[in-house]
Amino acid sequence: MPSPHWPRPSLATLDRWRSWPWRWLFSLASLALLALALWWLHRELAHLRPADVRHAIAALPASALLAALAATAISYIALAGQDALALRLIGRSLPAPRVAATAFMATAVGHNLGFALVSGGAVRLRLYGAWGLSAAEVATVMGLGAAGLAMGLLFCGGFALALEPPSLLAALGLPAALGHGTGLLLAALPLAGLAWLARARPGQALPWWPYPRPRPAAGLASLTLAVIDLSAASLVLWSLLPAGTVGWPTFLGLFVLAALVGIVSHVPGGLGVFEAVLIAGLPQANAQDLLAAALAYRAIYYLLPLALTALIASAMLLRAHGRRWWRLARRAQPAVTWVAPWVGSAMVFAAGAVLLVSGSLPARGERLHWLGGVLPLPLLEVSHLAGSLIGLALLVLSQALLRRIAAAHRLAVLLLLAGAAASLVKGLDVEESAIALLTAGVLYAGRAAFNRPARLEPTDLGPAAWLGIGAVVLASAWVGLFSYRHVEYRNELWWHVALHGNAPRYLRATLLVSVACATLALWQAVRPRPPGSAEPTAGGLKTAQRLVAEAPRTDAALVLLGDKRLLIDPEGLAFVMYQVQGGSWIAMGDPVGAAPEGDRLAWQLLEMADRHGARAAFYQVEAHRLPLYLDMGLAATKLGEEAIVPLAGFSLEGAARANLRRAHRKAEREGLRYEVIDASAVDAALPRLRAVSQAWLQGKTTREKGFSLGRFDEAYLRHFPHALVWRSDELVAFANLWTGDGRTELSIDLMRHLPTAPGGVMDYLFVETMRWGAARGFQRFNLGMAPLAGLETHPLAPLWHRVGTTLFHNGEHFYNFQGLRAYKAKFDPVWQPRYLAAPGGLALPGVLFDLASLIGGGWRGIVAR
Repeated sequence: MPSPHWPRPSLATLDRWRSWPWRWLFSLASLALLALALWWLHRELAHLRPADVRHAIAALPASALLAALAATAISYIALAGQDALALRLIGRSLPAPRVAATAFMATAVGHNLGFALVSGGAVRLRLYGAWGLSAAEVATVMGLGAAGLAMGLLFCGGFALALEPPSLLAALGLPAALGHGTGLLLAALPLAGLAWLARARPGQALPWWPYPRPRPAAGLASLTLAVIDLSAASLVLWSLLPAGTVGWPTFLGLFVLAALVGIVSHVPGGLGVFEAVLIAGLPQANAQDLLAAALAYRAIYYLLPLALTALIASAMLLRAHGRRWWRLARRAQPAVTWVAPWVGSAMVFAAGAVLLVSGSLPARGERLHWLGGVLPLPLLEVSHLAGSLIGLALLVLSQALLRRIAAAHRLAVLLLLAGAAASLVKGLDVEESAIALLTAGVLYAGRAAFNRPARLEPTDLGPAAWLGIGAVVLASAWVGLFSYRHVEYRNELWWHVALHGNAPRYLRATLLVSVACATLALWQAVRPRPPGSAEPTAGGLKTAQRLVAEAPRTDAALVLLGDKRLLIDPEGLAFVMYQVQGGSWIAMGDPVGAAPEGDRLAWQLLEMADRHGARAAFYQVEAHRLPLYLDMGLAATKLGEEAIVPLAGFSLEGAARANLRRAHRKAEREGLRYEVIDASAVDAALPRLRAVSQAWLQGKTTREKGFSLGRFDEAYLRHFPHALVWRSDELVAFANLWTGDGRTELSIDLMRHLPTAPGGVMDYLFVETMRWGAARGFQRFNLGMAPLAGLETHPLAPLWHRVGTTLFHNGEHFYNFQGLRAYKAKFDPVWQPRYLAAPGGLALPGVLFDLASLIGGGWRGIVAR
């Protein structure tokens, strides 16, 4: 079954949508709704004490807990059934365990993070994508699930309203006939939709549905599963209420209303809002029992599945010793790598919330008394403040974990370990410490998924992130107010330090967290807006590809890697390729295309970087373009020299190329054979090329670089002809050829050979490629740059020249500077300088570090050999 092709908005459209003020207003409205709900709960629960609620939770009968667990299982099974039904409707078949695991994990993450369609949908996208589904197919599965939920809410809510007794409707201010009629109408709406499906002719297509038209039986099955899900979820909470509190049909309607309000509020898990609707709808019930049941419901229906999700992800990551389990772990690894960021983010968010709320609750008296005899009081005070601040930091880091940032992963693990220690020191809170350690273990098990080298920017938080953080901070503040309402407020509380001074600790921690939140929000508000999406559009790449084919400089082909941002002239006459790393916007080379338009694009990049408070730099620019960059206020720093071999009359004769001539003859005696294949033939050769590339990487104990260097990317390599070196029928070396405009310059980009290839194989490849280019009329062959070569050694030379010269002569441990220049010198080239145009002075080291990180794939790549 072909995948549907839904229209996709452009990246610029998405960036504009993300920046619309109404998203912030919507989040503020949700926080205001939460604050209102918490205020109302504070007023309604004024007579309760935390100890009373704890006793009510402890008094819950085992039969009620078992019934709640069984109902939770039924609800999640029904949700997995919705996914299985949706996959069947789009003609995709997956093993039942994969569907069940994906639906369970996605639902658990969505329930706890809020914005379930986004957060839970992202888990489905990653897992189902790992199992072979396209993004459009996963979006269809999510849409069908949302439609089923909507039908279930209408039917269950209408059914419950239709069965309400007239007395209750009168208490709500509704005439009995109106209430019952509205309920019947709501319940009839999904049934009307099923009837509409039944009336359609077999095979009749729908304009918005690219698959075969669903049968009425499928719609009925979806409605049935939604009703089972909502009924079971309501039974979880209803079974935890004292017997006789309310009849289940009546409670079902109230539960649907509370769930709907929680969904609309977008507060994570409907926290506070759900409880407010519940208590308001059951005025006859004991508030203490209601609150205890609601807390137990959240633990069973929300937190327990999230913990099981973490255990599932961890179990999939563990590699047992048995051969069978090893194979299963390897098969599951891609899926777990995809889902680890979402599971880890949800768990880190939950662990941060636990630490914050724990800081607002009074410590256990017996535990605190034991600690007081072992640890000094100042350490207890500091650990309490540290635990709350660590909780806030984890809430912020959970957003960075979604972007798979390696620095965020490492920092989150360290903070979780510190939070576990702070929990033990501040009150011997073993439970909170265990949660933090479990979360750290899950993050460590899934560490392979967090491999993005981007610099951690904790202030890059959107409205959804601030909604989640604000909801937890408000809830923790409310928990403290609820816990210490019996303590009379006095100014002296702020300075009171005592072993059992729980209320003063809560006040100080809440103030510190509030100040930290306000500082973070203010910092984000005054910082320049971060750049938008980095992915070039298909149209932009097509224009760039045309300009590359017309460019005399071959390194313009680096744009086809697709890893750079693009600035393109409106007329399509020039482009600048660049990338953002840290505080630097770095262009790769000079502008490509017509000079006047390219100059304007260079100025535009400088303006864009300035608007974002960043530095603009141009890497490996030519000497004749330096006046442009000097006019822009940039300083020119010599990077090294580029080796250019003239191809007119190229030969191996003469003393200067004697060593090269001997190496070439030896390669011919070894039986090496040279061949060039067109770009159209590369696809068939890719398996052989991949095998050589992997062997080369393993033999060099290195990893792929980027930005200014090509990498083994199949889509990228299909653009170019390739030079192949054979020994009999074995491919021993290859390189892709940059041909530029086909007249001026020829160059080799990606060069790989087998570790078992004869010595001198790369000399042979270079020489034969130069001969091939000379025969086709190319003017020169570009051997690439020798870094730090040709810098001035005079005592009065600039500092960079003196440092670079020292590194060139003594830095062989980091990079083979002299060896690389000596190798290229064998070809008797003409040396041409290459420069970095960037802000000078104290800004230059930052640009150089960002540049090295960009090329090496992160700060680790700077020292990788």
